[in-house]
Formats: sequence, C-alpha cells, structure tokens
Amino acid sequence: PDNDLYSLLSRDGKEYPRHDTPEQAFRDAPEGSGVLILADRYPEIRTQLTDGELELTEAKRLRVYIEFPDCLPEMTLGEVESTEWERIVVASEEFGTGLPALSILSVSDCRYVRAKAEDPWLVVGRVAGFDKAVYGIPDTAAPILFRAADRDILVATTKLSGFITGRYGPSQAWGIVWKAILDWLESGMAPGVLAWTPSVRPKYAPDDVLPETVERTALIDASRWVLRSGLLISQEREAAIHDLLRSEIETLPAPPVDAPVGDGCRGILEGYSSAIRHDGSQLQRAPIRADCQAETAMVLAVHAGLEGDVISAGTSANLLDYLYGRSGLTGGARGNPGHPAYGLISWGAVSPVWDIANYGDDNARVLLATMLASACLKSNRWDKPVLLAILANLQTTGKLGFRGNRIDMPDLERLGRKAYREAETVNPAPHYEAYMWACYLEAFRHTGYRPLLETAKEGIRRTMDVYPDGWMFNDTSERGQMLLPLAWLLRLEDTAEHRKWLRTVADDLIAIQDPCGALPERFHSTDDGYYRIPRTNEEYGITETPLIQENGDPASDQLYTCGFALLGLHETAFATEDTDLKEAEDRLARYLCRIQVRSEQHPNLDGAWFRAFDFRKWDYWSSSADSGWGAWCVEAGWGQAWIAATLGLRLQGASMWDRTAGIGIAEYLDTTLSELAVNDGGPWCKNG
Repeated sequence: PDNDLYSLLSRDGKEYPRHDTPEQAFRDAPEGSGVLILADRYPEIRTQLTDGELELTEAKRLRVYIEFPDCLPEMTLGEVESTEWERIVVASEEFGTGLPALSILSVSDCRYVRAKAEDPWLVVGRVAGFDKAVYGIPDTAAPILFRAADRDILVATTKLSGFITGRYGPSQAWGIVWKAILDWLESGMAPGVLAWTPSVRPKYAPDDVLPETVERTALIDASRWVLRSGLLISQEREAAIHDLLRSEIETLPAPPVDAPVGDGCRGILEGYSSAIRHDGSQLQRAPIRADCQAETAMVLAVHAGLEGDVISAGTSANLLDYLYGRSGLTGGARGNPGHPAYGLISWGAVSPVWDIANYGDDNARVLLATMLASACLKSNRWDKPVLLAILANLQTTGKLGFRGNRIDMPDLERLGRKAYREAETVNPAPHYEAYMWACYLEAFRHTGYRPLLETAKEGIRRTMDVYPDGWMFNDTSERGQMLLPLAWLLRLEDTAEHRKWLRTVADDLIAIQDPCGALPERFHSTDDGYYRIPRTNEEYGITETPLIQENGDPASDQLYTCGFALLGLHETAFATEDTDLKEAEDRLARYLCRIQVRSEQHPNLDGAWFRAFDFRKWDYWSSSADSGWGAWCVEAGWGQAWIAATLGLRLQGASMWDRTAGIGIAEYLDTTLSELAVNDGGPWCKNG
C-alpha cells in the first residue's frame, strides 16, 4: 500500500485489489483486464515471474505491466546496471504531443536490467540537452520501457512506480508516462489527469497570492534550514568527517533527523550533492569551505538582528570564530607574517586538495559576509582579520586591477606576493573579480587607503571597456555579480561614466527578466575552457557548465546568479534611487520566495533553494551536466545565502552599504600594513 502508484490511484477511494504474488493477481483478475506487477523490493530484489504465471496471463488475455524483472520468456536479461550521468529519453510517439520523442526525464539513482528490445517507449543513455536530447539517442542507450515481442506485456527494466518517493522529474512528464501505461493496460484504469503533490516542491505556485509577510517568512525558513539541515558539524561527527576529507572523499549520507545538531563551533559542511537517491534523499557534500562558514553566519546574523533569535546569533558568532580560529582556514602559513600567504583565507579546511588554493572570489564573499554579519551582531572581533585578508588579496592583485582566478600555495611560495602585484594580469571575469573589487571599495571608504580605490577602479574600467563580448562567460551570472562593485563605486564617485556603466549592465540584466520575476540563464561565452555547454552527448557531465543547453531554455540559477543579482539590484536601487531597478528587484525577490523549497518528507531540504528552477514547468529541472554542482545541489553559502541576506536587508529598509557603515576595520590599517611588510614580497624561504 505504500507504493507511489497504488497510493495515487486509490487516494480518492477507488479500490484496486492487491495480491501477495503475481499468480494470485492473475487468477483473480477479470479476463481481458490489466495487471501491474510492481517492484516493491527494488533495488535489492528483482521481480519474479514464472512460466506458469505467464501462461495464465495468455489464457486469460491479460495485459501485464512488470518492472525490474528477473527473467522473461524468450528474452535474455542481463545484470543490473546503475546510472551516473545517464537520463531517460522518450524513444517513441506513444506518449502523444505532451511528451514527444527525444524528451528527457529523470529516474533518480536508476538501477536497470540490461535488455534488448525493438521500438522501446523509453530508453536510458547519456544525452545532452535541457529537456530534449539535442544530439539524438546514443547507440549505447538501453531500453527502459518496451512491449515484449508477441506478448501483451509491457516491461520496465527499472522501477517506474517510485516516481513520487524517488522525486523523478519533471513531475508533469511522469503523469503523462503513467497515464499512457495505464491506458495501454486497461481503458479507464487511469484518471483523466494524474496529479500529485511532490515530496519536494516550490513553496508557492506561480499564480498564488503572496502574503504580506512572505519575505520575512522566507528568511526565517532559510535560517531554520541551516539549523535542521544536518550540515552543522556536531562533536559526534567531526572526527569521521575529517577522516573522509583527508581521504579525498567528499560525500556522505545525511545524519538522522534526531541526530545531535552542531552549534557552529565545528563549522558547517558545504551543502547537498545534486544526485537524488532512489528513496528521494541526497548525500551531503563534506568539504568545509571558508565561504560557506561566513555566508551561513551572515544569514543567521541577519535573522538574529531582525527577530532577536539568540540561537541564530550564537551559531553565527560560533561559525565566524571557527572560520578565523580553530578551523585552520586562516592558520598555518596564512597566519605567519613572514609568509607570502599571510592574511589570505584557504579555500577549504582539513583536506589538502582544498587547503592549497586561494580563490579571490571566495575570499571576497567571506569578507563581505563577515562585514554584514559583524554589523548585525554588533561585534568588532573579526574586524582585524577582515582588513588583513582584504590587504593580502590586494597585494596579490596585479597592477591592472585583476587578481586572476586562483593562486595556489606552491606558486605563491615560489614567486612571492610582489610578482603577482607587479604582474599585468588581465582577467575580465566578474565571477572571479567583481566581489573583491567591492571589498576594496568598502575598505577604502573606511580607511582612505588609496591603493584600494585605484586598484578597484582600474579593474572595473578595463572590464567595462570590453563589455560584453570580452567577458569570460558573458552570462547572466557575471552581469548580476558586476552590479555590486558598480553600485558601490557610484557611492564613492558619482560620475556620468560610472552611472553609464551601472545602467548599461543593469539594463541588460533586467531586459531579459521574465514577467514571473525569474532571471533566465543566458550564456554567450566562446571560451573553450572548463565552463562550457556540452557540444556532444559524451561531454555531458565532464566539466562545470551552465544549467541551459541553449539560450532560451527557461532556467534560473540560484547558486551562481539570482542571489548575487538580487543583492546587486538592491544596492543599485539604493545608489541610484531608480524606480525601474527597484521594481526589477521586487519582482526577483517575489519569484525567489515562490520557489523556495517546501518539504515535509525531507526537512533537511525545507527552506533551501536548489540551484536550478524551470520557471515554465514550475519545477526543479534543468540540464544537470555540471560535474560538481548540478541542478538539485544546495550550497550552504553562495547564491542561496545572499538571497536570504538580501531579503533581510529589504525587511530592514537598508542597503548593505549603509548597514556596514559602522564597522571598525580602519583602526587596524597601520598595524596590518606593518605585519604584511614583514615579508618583503619575495619568495618564501622556510629558514628565514
């Protein structure tokens, strides 16, 4: 009775007989009727059907659907295989115009029996595409749903009836699939429309009237998500997590819902992996990222400031103390004034693979988040490490205003800081550069240290000079991230040129905004590097990539785009007092409140934002070709944290620029510059 299909069909009181064995079902079935043999012990045990039972189906002219079979007459079935990047593809016209051939669906964590079949209805294979297999079905595709030759048997080589528990997608498409199967089995077996409430769903429908408190509720839910996500590291889990990271294992199961909850003193894990398991759960991502510590702390601090929540306030402060203390993210070489890495913040803790890297964009979001959290918590105890990190990043930024994507420790030790500061690096990539420019502008207004302003202006000018075709990705995300430094530059220097830059980027961004408020992903990069759209089926899943296959696919990205765009529009609206920009911000905020995750069955996801959302299907769906951060991933930091924090700023009626006006980093300028001067900028000499 807990089978998804059975529960759905019988929910309105209609009775469907159930039997313990196929033989009982066949004997009791009326002649000429339809029978479903469902794989309720999937994926451990395959469904059994004997020759005698099959003879009974023929004698009674029954139509039979069977899934995940162990054997079938006159058919060779292979071993059970598992999917990694493969998806389900419609291979026939059996489902009508609502689900045409080449449509793409997902069966989460699919285990299927290898078989051969003529004219299958559905197949599984590695295909590129948003919701259509744009390069066709590969020759290696295997049948998933087909009619057995010369028999009234419809065979599913996997469990298709677990579509609700397993969160198969898109939801509407699976209603079409099951209606076709049931109509084939027996006329009238299926209701007119198969519809259900997904176990993980958007909080509001596109046409729901939103309550006046919707933004406050969204912030509260986002903060509660942090506390019940299972990501805060507890004392009981810490050692095991560290062991995994040292072994370069980056995923692990979520703890039980009643497991002890961390208080932030031991940090927070990165988030949830995109892959959905057959029971609907998702694995946690184990890395302990610096950015996720600070950005999560920011969300909790904003919530605490608005609601007076002492648990959020305490957890926020603990996370920041962990980040700048016992985590080691600012320790070791980065805590040694004589080392060229002094003041920088590690990409991630514990794992050598993560500790080696110094990403400027990650450092920037750590620093911006810490400054906002400090303001909300009314604390100055992180002011010195914040200024130190800003100046350390400045000293590894080239003379043209660009820092580059990443600086690894061995290179920094070999070359020294001065080599990076004097380099003529050119990197018009707002994804990597924009938020550090914002840090420089923020630090300049507090300290008056002119290299901060001059470096930011030089990088911004050169980036705007090649807009848009010269930008690394030339996508929606880069436009969204560029708004913040442009808005803050206008705060410092309100010139016609600076206003033009800001309006150019902002106008291009809001020009593509959908009436529902979504910012669609657009990608125009011609770069052949690591971040590109798959050009063949074989390229699906091999690198980082956008959520779309082509411009026009209706996906918004809550990991890389929407949170930063919301903050950028918010700061831009305050800087310019432009009503068009404010209205665009309002539309985006309402949209993000609508698509926040709601789930009673998976409380560790309730209140989060998935990376992908299809605003036409109104479902969590997209191309999920990204090798690390696919459609259903949830990050503790990054875009989702800035969504929540910006909603909090909106509730306060304040900009981030105004909210951080009182931070006290300026008093540490002379001390910090002196400490950084201990290393003369040259290569690292371990013996001094």
